[in-house]
Amino acid sequence: MTQLTRKFWGWGYEEVKLPEAHLQKFTQLLQLTLGIKQFETIAPPSLESLNLRVPRFALPAELQPICSSSPYDRASHSFGKSYRDIWRGLYGQFDNPPDYVAFPSTEDQIQQILAFAQAEKIAVIPFGGGSSVVGGVEPTQHRRYKGVISLDMKNFNQMLAIDKLSRTAHIQAGMYGPAIETALKKEGLTLRHYPQSFEFSTLGGWIVTRSGGHFATLFTHIEEFVEAIRVVTPQGIMETRRLPGSGAGPSEERLLAGSEGIFGVVTAAWVRVQDLPQYKATTTVKFKKFSEAVEAALQIAQSGLHPSNARLVDPLEAFGNGLGDGTHTVIILGFESAHFPVEDNLQKALSICKVLGGVFEANQPTPEKTQPDESADAWKKSFLLAPYLRDEMMQRGIIVETFETAITWDKFEVFHQGVNQAVKKAIQQHCGAGSITCRFTHLYPDGPAPYYTVFAKGEKGKELAQWDAIKAAASQAIVALGGTITHHHAVGKDHQPYYAQQQSALFGQILTSVKQSLDPAWILNPDVLINIPPQVQ
Repeated sequence: MTQLTRKFWGWGYEEVKLPEAHLQKFTQLLQLTLGIKQFETIAPPSLESLNLRVPRFALPAELQPICSSSPYDRASHSFGKSYRDIWRGLYGQFDNPPDYVAFPSTEDQIQQILAFAQAEKIAVIPFGGGSSVVGGVEPTQHRRYKGVISLDMKNFNQMLAIDKLSRTAHIQAGMYGPAIETALKKEGLTLRHYPQSFEFSTLGGWIVTRSGGHFATLFTHIEEFVEAIRVVTPQGIMETRRLPGSGAGPSEERLLAGSEGIFGVVTAAWVRVQDLPQYKATTTVKFKKFSEAVEAALQIAQSGLHPSNARLVDPLEAFGNGLGDGTHTVIILGFESAHFPVEDNLQKALSICKVLGGVFEANQPTPEKTQPDESADAWKKSFLLAPYLRDEMMQRGIIVETFETAITWDKFEVFHQGVNQAVKKAIQQHCGAGSITCRFTHLYPDGPAPYYTVFAKGEKGKELAQWDAIKAAASQAIVALGGTITHHHAVGKDHQPYYAQQQSALFGQILTSVKQSLDPAWILNPDVLINIPPQVQ
């Protein structure tokens, strides 16, 4: 099998190319939308063209065998995969690479790295798959640190145990999504957690960022599946007890979920898994009015039917992803079960849609031998190709990026209007031409998780400043209108100022106290989630 090469500057593999028809369709759509006659393409840098800063400190002899200072390793651990990251990579701006990349294979080696870092004031960045889109794995530039080690967990890649009776699995934190599913499938099991970054992200990364996954309702975030966690901190090893549930004080697992590597390095976790689904039913429903589709989504979310998939997609985004003609809002509906037919649940959900003006094919496939709905299948393929497409559009000077949130149903209409107005104003002011689309990635009885995509005309060399202005406008609007700065992308460095506005002041003090207890030298992932307090600086 041919070994594929991860891009050091962008998303995915060097060898993967977008289907020409898909690329051409999207390019033509953007030309028409943005009024661009011809694109000027930006070529990605070669590894040989990079002039990386030399490491600022020397490693002790015991760490040298597990650390690398190669240009590829350092460059590929300099950024995550957000627009800000890809833009800097595309323009060859690797001004702040980690000094070394460590590849430990044991907890003892992690402890050695942390001990050295504490003694020498070296920052340590836990690194899973590097798919962060919020600055979560970018090396700090804070003056208090003498350098940075990126701690790559790829060698923690084993399925340690499967408890079929309890339907749980013990998995090392550096195991990637596809490897997890391959190992579980042999036992007729699945985790069923499929973030868009699935191919390039790890269990540990999912846990510390509270990753959102496959299920549009009920089990929306990875922590719903986490039974127990093991983490190496600068103060020692912390391991929580395996329990199906507990009312004994605040949850240790929930404290670590979303901690983004600032408390410790997750090395393994017990997770709740599922039997492989045997029954599936999927279809798409079209609505003439966006508001009718929103009402259908609300009623489905509160119906108790709990679809596994329930994505609302606005007309422009639906058209761009092969779901429609650009005049209808679309809801993708899907149900699945390992044990029972799901056709009846699908029909009940469709009856809700029908009352609200939804249109769909009358004849649905039998659940035992379900064939993928063509429109839903097109959406899935487009969804998985989207990061590759984003990079292609960036090379053509187009600003393409997303942001996401969640809001209660009673506030959604005003919220959605306010976010759209703020973003469109910023696009007009800084880019002159562009658009914003919306979809719901997850549904709750009390509100949706809207996910927005921005396309805007970039000015060569200034695209990052343009995007930063748009992102700031969107973020301020989200917080001011009562939403969360992130539903599943995490906080990182990019969202930290807005998270500080969203959280209660006392909770911020609690996080700082926990950080001080577990990492008194503040070496783990500085600037992420919370600020370094003045007394530490």
